[in-house]
Amino acid sequence: MQLAIFLFPFLGYLFGSLPFALWITRLVKGTDIRDAGSGHVTTTNTIRQAGWLPGILVAILDISKGFVPTYLALNAGMPNWVLALTAAAIVMGHCWPIFAGFRGGMGLATTAGILLAVSPLGFLVAFAILLLCVLLIRHAARGAVVAALLAPFVFWVLGLRGPELWVGAAAALVLAARFYLEDWNRRYRELWLDRDHEDQSK
Repeated sequence: MQLAIFLFPFLGYLFGSLPFALWITRLVKGTDIRDAGSGHVTTTNTIRQAGWLPGILVAILDISKGFVPTYLALNAGMPNWVLALTAAAIVMGHCWPIFAGFRGGMGLATTAGILLAVSPLGFLVAFAILLLCVLLIRHAARGAVVAALLAPFVFWVLGLRGPELWVGAAAALVLAARFYLEDWNRRYRELWLDRDHEDQSK
């Protein structure tokens, strides 16, 4: 049990560190995804640089790398606080991947996979909050971080106070730290609703 406490977060970080957007864009276009667009190793930046099919594949793989280690930890009977540590490690791996020079993505797809593993209803609630925040704020990163911080409170109000609350709060803290450290003062466009705008951060 004590070994598993360290094993699952470690496994989570390794899974999270798999930079599928970087690898697939490099395979399809021969370019480094971090050198154009938003500079993020994300699904939306993959779509922007390599097209929809590579982007969809990246989304599936990024969701999977959040789902698999969380599912394994959940089915191993890990307590909620270990699930939270695992979730935080997965998102940290995606944001600061050891396999990509610690230059990664935003962590949204991996967070989606984490929530799917513990609570499909929690995933749907979080997705609805994300859509609402992005449409209202009209900025991908800011909308995402506001949604991430709101989601645990909404879970609590709706009575979703099991593992989805723990992993949602843990992921939200990492997403907020990632935004504050790297995107606080950046102004860029990334989602479908504003992809035609130029990246103003360059």
